[in-house]
Amino acid sequence: MTRNHLTMVRMAGVASALALTAALIAAPGPAGADEVAENWLTERLAFEGAVSITVTQRLEGLDPQEVEIEDGSHFAVAEFTLPPETVFPWHTHPGTLLIGVEEGAFVIVFAEDCVERELSAGSVIVDPGIAEHMAWNPSSDSETVLVATYLGVPEEGPLTLPVDEDEAAALDESCAIEAPGEHAH
Repeated sequence: MTRNHLTMVRMAGVASALALTAALIAAPGPAGADEVAENWLTERLAFEGAVSITVTQRLEGLDPQEVEIEDGSHFAVAEFTLPPETVFPWHTHPGTLLIGVEEGAFVIVFAEDCVERELSAGSVIVDPGIAEHMAWNPSSDSETVLVATYLGVPEEGPLTLPVDEDEAAALDESCAIEAPGEHAH
C-alpha cells in the first residue's frame, strides 16, 4: 500500500465517523434536537482529482458490510453534543459516515438485524449510509459527544434522509424499539 493510499484510508475512517454523527444529529424530529450542539469542523470539502474509497466493517450478527464509494471526492466533519435521551428516528444518508464517540455512550440500530449496538467513548462505527437505522443517547443524565465524518456526500443537499412515517412505525414494531424519550416519525 502506498503512503498516499494509507493516508486516504485513515482520512476516510475519520471522515466516516464524523459523517454519521452529523447525519444522526441532522435527522428531522429527534427528541431534544433543539438542544443538540452542532459544530461543523469543516464545510463540505473536495479532494483534488478523482477519489474512490472502500470501507469494510464486520459487526457481530451481520454479513461484512463493504461500501464502495466511487466518487468519494466530497467530505465533511462535524462534532455533535447530544443531550440525555436524544433520539434520531429512522433515516439513511447520501454517503457513508464514520461515527466516533468522544464522550458518553451512543446506541445505533440497523433495520437489517435490529440489534442495539451500544458504543462507549473511544469507539467508532461505520454507517454505510444506505442502511436504514436509528440511534440515541441512552443516558438519562449525561451528554454524548460524537464526531462524524461524512464520505462521498453530494456537493449540496441534505445529509440525512428521513424514512417516511409509516415505514418508521413498521421498523419500530419489527425491531421492538424501546429507545429513551420520544421520537417523531
